[in-house]
Amino acid sequence: MAKGIFITATGTDVGKTYVSALIVKKLRKLGINCGYYKPALSGAQIINGKIVPGDCDYVFKQSGISLNTLNYVSYIFKEAVSPHLASAIENNPIKLNKIKYDFERIKQDFDYMVVEGAGGIACPFRLDANEKLMLTDVIKALNLDIILVASAALGTINSTLLAVEYAKHHGINVKGIILNNYDENNFMHKDNRKQIEALTGIKVITTVEKNAKDIVDLSEFFTEV
Repeated sequence: MAKGIFITATGTDVGKTYVSALIVKKLRKLGINCGYYKPALSGAQIINGKIVPGDCDYVFKQSGISLNTLNYVSYIFKEAVSPHLASAIENNPIKLNKIKYDFERIKQDFDYMVVEGAGGIACPFRLDANEKLMLTDVIKALNLDIILVASAALGTINSTLLAVEYAKHHGINVKGIILNNYDENNFMHKDNRKQIEALTGIKVITTVEKNAKDIVDLSEFFTEV
């Protein structure tokens, strides 16, 4: 059975896809048969009349995976809005059973799975009269720990603490934090890292510089791989 991690974030556009690609790329470079899956994607691109799941397409290209991206995203929506709203607009409600089925199917072909969420950790997947489905429900259903991607910039202490507490409240284990767009020469970024670790009790497992092409060796963190 494939092992894995769920990548979520403190909010939208923090860099989940970028960091996910770096992780998948690094693990595959280390000789680990690492795969990628995204339960729901909003804001898909239309290229030559065909729908393209941009996040998955980016991760696959960066990590050298030559597979049909349409098979690795359960729900693909055109509107660049929250999945719950995009699914309502397209009249295609997100179903947890389909996500679980697709994950079980996909992970059979890999030794390790990186699963990427949508938006931040409190992102709603479905809010209608029949069901309330949150990202946390998906994470728990897939039985995965999370890596929380956070910005290194001003305000990250507040947003990271809130995200960590939200995860804990929902019984989700935060295995580590990654600070994106980190500048080692920025005194505030360095202090943000220090205070986040002190206040949450969770290790910042690595930092990612702006436009980084690689991520540090994660073999110590991914000891179970």
